Amino acid sequence: MADRDLTRTYNRAQFVAKLRRLADAIESERAFTIQVAGERMRIPADAVFNIEHERGGSRQELEFQLIWTTEEGAP
Repeated sequence: MADRDLTRTYNRAQFVAKLRRLADAIESERAFTIQVAGERMRIPADAVFNIEHERGGSRQELEFQLIWTTEEGAP
């Protein structure tokens, strides 16, 4: 699988809908499926969750991260 690093911007309603679906999946301990820039991915229920805060000058960034591994050859 090729390396990839991208950012996609959503309007408020789209972002809320995605967060709500993610929160529901996490709460019920289910996998979560999302499509980003044309690539569909499945985040397993046992993914690791973390929150990252970055600050530089007047700019601040808050990232909600889900981290998981896939088997070789798996999507």
